[in-house]
Amino acid sequence: MRLVVMLYEQIVEDLRRAARAIDEKRIEARTSAINHAIMIIGHLQNNLNHGVGGEVARNLERFYNVSRQKLLEAQFRGSKEILTEQISLFLDLRDAWTQVDKAEAARSALATAPVGSAAAGPIGDETMDTDWRG
Repeated sequence: MRLVVMLYEQIVEDLRRAARAIDEKRIEARTSAINHAIMIIGHLQNNLNHGVGGEVARNLERFYNVSRQKLLEAQFRGSKEILTEQISLFLDLRDAWTQVDKAEAARSALATAPVGSAAAGPIGDETMDTDWRG
């Protein structure tokens, strides 16, 4: 999941670079940045696991298709507004995946914690007052 978050961050950075290039009227830089973002979206889309991901994978597939279309439109029109909208959407998606990653890490930590450890939490009303000095 962390890799997905990093890829979303790269898309956002690419789109920010493209927006700056629009302001500076640098068509080649705009094209390069948008093309890189589209390439990353294609990579994310090609790695969707529809068998495991179910509805989430189908929704992401649609989102990626629309995003790529919007980025092509932004490239054609030189539209900073479209780029800003896409940046916002990818930041929202990044934040959602970050939350999923944190929840998975917490769940994993609880699942692997030894029984009776502080990470596993208290057991009943027992206290863990053990004299470590023997």
